[in-house]
Amino acid sequence: MPERSRPWLTAVASLALVWATAGCALLKEEPATTSWPAGPGLSWQWQLSGTLDPEAEARVFVLDPFTNPAEDTRRLAARDRRLICYVEVGTYLPARPDAARFPVGALGTAADTSGSRWLDIRQWSVLEPIVADRFRLCRGKGFHAVMPAGMDGYANSTGFPLTFDDQLVFNRRVASLARSLGLSPGLTNDLDQVVALAPEFDFAVNEECFQRGECARLLPFIQAGKAVFHVEYDQPTSVFCTTAIGYGFASIRKNRSLDAWREPCPE
Repeated sequence: MPERSRPWLTAVASLALVWATAGCALLKEEPATTSWPAGPGLSWQWQLSGTLDPEAEARVFVLDPFTNPAEDTRRLAARDRRLICYVEVGTYLPARPDAARFPVGALGTAADTSGSRWLDIRQWSVLEPIVADRFRLCRGKGFHAVMPAGMDGYANSTGFPLTFDDQLVFNRRVASLARSLGLSPGLTNDLDQVVALAPEFDFAVNEECFQRGECARLLPFIQAGKAVFHVEYDQPTSVFCTTAIGYGFASIRKNRSLDAWREPCPE
């Protein structure tokens, strides 16, 4: 999962988080929307860098709640676009405005080259209020769902002895927390646990399953009538689209920087 570190740490972002933790808690918490129609015709866009392109021909947008102001999400919602909030839950990124809330004892080894570090997901009492406030920020900005990042730490060298069961417990807690705040939860990557977790999540987001020869492992979502949002970075669409459409995925090709450029599979 690519982590984003950019020089956008401003007072505005900090105030947004304060607003999310205080005023946004007053929002009526409604049941999460679970109607994410599956199928290759469900177009989507995942943009975490560069200037937002609100005119992208996509029904679903995955955006960063810290870098995209409420004006962006309101504009998209007015065009009847579904909004998924990209949120780190199992990793720590020092550039985030709430980074100081994470205790040193919860920080593990480097997750990538951006400065991101794995978190000790067993420390739920520490992580839950931070993740909850991030979800409230998503809700306050009008997002309908969350795409939690860092959901497969147990399968990586995190610096902690995380087990398969530790990850299952954490991921289920994340899904339950999202629902309690009126957000639809999605499962990001974590293919080894798809069979166990598909009933807990409303959709899946996957990176490069075609390149790794693992796309069939996402079929429990499709079989349950749930959407699979799939992205490839290095493979041309001419190579993977026929298979992806056959599986019923909503598939696109993106730059690894996750800027505005996208090349969707034909509908």
